[in-house]
Amino acid sequence: MKTPILLIVDDEKPTRDALRMALQDDYEVYCAANLTQAKSILAEEPVDLVLTDLRLGGENGMDLLTYTKEIDPSPACIVMTAYGSVNTAVEAMRLGAFHFVTKPLNLDEVEMLLQRALHTKRLETTNKELKEKLDSQSGLSNILGKSKEIERIFTTIKQVAPTKTTILIEGESGTGKELVAHAIHTLSGRPENKFVAVNCAALSPQLLESELFGHEKGSFTGANQRRIGRFEQADGGTLFLDEIGEIDPSTQVKLLRALAEKTIERVGSNTPIKVDVRIITATNKSLQKLVYEDKFREDLYFRLNVVEIQMPPLRHRKEDIIILAAAFLKEFAHENGKTINRLADDAMQAIADYHWPGNVRELRTAIEHGVVMSNGQEVKLEHLPHKIRSKDKPAHPHLEPKSINTTHSEEIKLVLENDLNLSSLEQRAIQLALHKTQGNKTEAAKLLGISRRTLQRKLLHPDVLS
Repeated sequence: MKTPILLIVDDEKPTRDALRMALQDDYEVYCAANLTQAKSILAEEPVDLVLTDLRLGGENGMDLLTYTKEIDPSPACIVMTAYGSVNTAVEAMRLGAFHFVTKPLNLDEVEMLLQRALHTKRLETTNKELKEKLDSQSGLSNILGKSKEIERIFTTIKQVAPTKTTILIEGESGTGKELVAHAIHTLSGRPENKFVAVNCAALSPQLLESELFGHEKGSFTGANQRRIGRFEQADGGTLFLDEIGEIDPSTQVKLLRALAEKTIERVGSNTPIKVDVRIITATNKSLQKLVYEDKFREDLYFRLNVVEIQMPPLRHRKEDIIILAAAFLKEFAHENGKTINRLADDAMQAIADYHWPGNVRELRTAIEHGVVMSNGQEVKLEHLPHKIRSKDKPAHPHLEPKSINTTHSEEIKLVLENDLNLSSLEQRAIQLALHKTQGNKTEAAKLLGISRRTLQRKLLHPDVLS
């Protein structure tokens, strides 16, 4: 640890020399006889502590306190005064002094106050550096934009991050769901602990169960040794389950128990293990729709969806596109050692007009393509991927109308064509399907393309839409 720098300011040379001799073993000491000398030293040296008299000949040491507040980072100041009135001390503290000491000086008291001031300053510096580091690595600074949609997400993140509640993030692929999960973890009360991510869609049911909960040696073929699962790895931190809608029914049951009881069991073991894990999940599907289709447990859905964050697609936040493009341009230019510093006007227009079905991830890839293909100081239209610069852009898949299933009866088609009330439409379609199947609910459900359980629910609660 570097030796702290101390500036002593006193117009009496004997006092300066005595303090220097007493403190030079623990500090790199500078001395000044007046405000001009003190300001000169402060301008050139990264001073940590200032020990100053309040009477400096015809000058006022209070002026030095005011001056130090303009320095970043500001040194911690202790004032010396022969006039140890309460009013003087209060005024010095109001101007930012850490503490004060009266003359004649007690060196033990001076040393104690300097150590306390240095300790406090180091704590403040450490906290500031940690916050800046966390914000720059995975906090809100990585989620770019100024649209109302993004501002709303920022507000939600700041509100829920310090809590322990489970979060469900829904949105199309490429909208930045994992960035939001990282930001919540970073701004939580446990950012120094692990953030563990699992892509549930990338693993088979058996592998996913082992990945999440771990397994004991010999619990299945190929289990040659004990494995610690992601729940245990994330203990004390955050577990991010991406594509949560893809997990199988058996794993859903185990996950529900883990959330309810805060315990897990490794595959092949009946021993419960306590875990303290904050759960954040994400999906590019509608979990509510999966519940209605009997593909996702309703009780698990409610456990996961305590707070829901909906990530808007990039086409719904047009004002953020150029901001994101500029950030990616700077990133990839630096990464590839190029001096590219702008997008040409035609390239910018093409980026603004494109519908971005792949959202932010697709934009990032397109800008990287443009940087790689450019040999000058700007990315031109010709450097962008063909589909973005093409004038014949395909319709966005999310906006294309779905064709009517030709296996449905002509009566149901007629309803779809003429009835604009969704609730009424659904009930009439159900009635027609039941009539066509002579009341057979299983066959009617097949005709409608839904499960029998969903059909039964809609018959009991006709106001519920899928």
